[in-house]
Amino acid sequence: MNIILFGPPGAGKGTQAKYLVKKINGFQISTGEMLRDEIKKDTNIGKKIINDMNDGKFVSDEIVNKLIMSIISDPQKKNKLIFDGYPRTLSQAKNLDLLLNKSNQKIEFIFFLNVNKETIIKRIEKRRIIENRSDDDLNTILRRYDTYMDTTKPVLDFYSKKENFHEIDGSYEIDEIKRKIDTFLRV
Repeated sequence: MNIILFGPPGAGKGTQAKYLVKKINGFQISTGEMLRDEIKKDTNIGKKIINDMNDGKFVSDEIVNKLIMSIISDPQKKNKLIFDGYPRTLSQAKNLDLLLNKSNQKIEFIFFLNVNKETIIKRIEKRRIIENRSDDDLNTILRRYDTYMDTTKPVLDFYSKKENFHEIDGSYEIDEIKRKIDTFLRV
């Protein structure tokens, strides 16, 4: 079972993805984690990522798609993928469909954790203190939120027409969101 989790920065995608990993014995595909890993390694890609993130931009589709391709083609992860924050652009969504088709896979569920900006700000402030994440500067987050909403709207429009698309109020507590996801999964 392959699943996509959408939501603005701070919506709880990572938390729900970790829950789903355990529930279906899957693999979390967090482009954010992959990109932070490149930054930690101080690669050329990592430096480009830092510049984009500091400007409130998303990392180029070319970089992200390359990282995603290697994961989808891994036979041990086939039909056990939980996409956390990917795809973010229409180009990435179409690329994902192509890659999955080539490897004889599909997306079973798409969950959009819809959260307003005020809730995001509260969560980010809390997460920044607890996890000490460098990408959680409030001004950067606000730019990323606005960029996310603008950039992801076409992707949401693309997926929202599909029967397997489900919007969930992401302002609920973690356990309530899990319960809502479980009602769709019926696993």
